[in-house]
Amino acid sequence: MSGSLARLPRLLALVPYLLQHPGVQTAEAAALFGITEDQLRRDLNLLWVCGLPGHGPGDLIDLEFEGDTITLFEPAGVTRPLRLAVDEALALVVALRTLAETPGLADRDVVDRALAKVEEAAGAAADPAARVEVALEGEERVLPVVREALDRGLRLHLDYYVPGRDETTERDVDPMRLLLVEGRNYLEGWCRRVEAVRLFRLDRVVTLSLLDLPSEVPDTATERDISQGLFQPADGDLQVTLALDPGAHWVADYYPCTSVEEVGDGTVVARLRTPDTAWLVRLALRLGASGRVVEPPELAEQVRTAARDALSAYGA
Repeated sequence: MSGSLARLPRLLALVPYLLQHPGVQTAEAAALFGITEDQLRRDLNLLWVCGLPGHGPGDLIDLEFEGDTITLFEPAGVTRPLRLAVDEALALVVALRTLAETPGLADRDVVDRALAKVEEAAGAAADPAARVEVALEGEERVLPVVREALDRGLRLHLDYYVPGRDETTERDVDPMRLLLVEGRNYLEGWCRRVEAVRLFRLDRVVTLSLLDLPSEVPDTATERDISQGLFQPADGDLQVTLALDPGAHWVADYYPCTSVEEVGDGTVVARLRTPDTAWLVRLALRLGASGRVVEPPELAEQVRTAARDALSAYGA
């Protein structure tokens, strides 16, 4: 099953949620769990054949989701949300402490209250977090300058590390807003190097400085809608199809895919869109025989060429 490690906790949380929200809109439930409506329907189809031993009509989870709403009639004993495991509780505590230490954070007291509640609920599971040292030196240096640029309406000059290409690029950026997503700070701005709106993760900013120039964001520039995720494909992105054996199913969960389909024999076909294929070549080499590029054919040939070059370097 594709993404079983991520899917099982979601399924166990989905049943009590539906029990408490009869008639919930499909779109609302999908947005809450951070998945597409198609994925939610696949989850519901799986839940429909799950239940207690015996697997008779009265033993299985019973629900209805033919229209735009979902109604759960029989939870088959799954009535309470899944409790946090020790490692999950620890990760949550560390993430909240990291957020609390973010320079310039608004509503710090809200984060402190949430942290106190989680630590109390986690009990002894939160103790190891006390030995974790949170260090945000890079962002402490960058964030105040970004905030000043936004407050004064000035342009920024920065050197930015792009891990996908393993290079540092130089660019001027007209700041638009700061975003805090999944514990990381991002600057959204009009990049004059590419003449488009771009997101910059602050811990990847190598150097930056305020320019004595006004920030001039074009009227056509629009803020990115992050309700469906931070990174979304653009119209000009290349569509790539990957065939993933069971050992590579994690790819479909780790990277944002437009579709994921199980085709039998444990194989999953994942489709995604990307503006840059260099990282996909490296990913395909890393996967080896457990994953391969199906389309486009020119990308598959790049992978084969890279593999041959790597083997020849070892004299194979």
